[in-house]
Amino acid sequence: MQKKILLVDDSASLRTVVVTALEGAGYEVREACNGQEALEVLENDKVDLIISDVNMPVMDGLTFIAEVKKLPEYKFAPIIMLTTETGKDKQEVAQDIGVRAWVIKPFKPETMLDAVMKMIGT
Repeated sequence: MQKKILLVDDSASLRTVVVTALEGAGYEVREACNGQEALEVLENDKVDLIISDVNMPVMDGLTFIAEVKKLPEYKFAPIIMLTTETGKDKQEVAQDIGVRAWVIKPFKPETMLDAVMKMIGT
């Protein structure tokens, strides 16, 4: 059975690049353009991994992840932040709320795939 990933980013072009890489590696991908939309996706669909940007309109990535971790079925869900943020303060907050990896944009698709495979396999 295919592993399912939720990709949350307000950049449509970035989502296209990531979706292409993930689907090419055999994953099924759901998309959302902000944290609020992503929570709605999670209400209707179970995913194995979440990849989220930090800076987004409506609901930012860190608020979204904090909300996700309140949901019993996602308490231990693996999460990767994909962001331009390099500040240690936001990384520390992210780690405290359960983020397992921090990938800086711009990134190589192989780097993202490597992080995904380490967390959920193929």
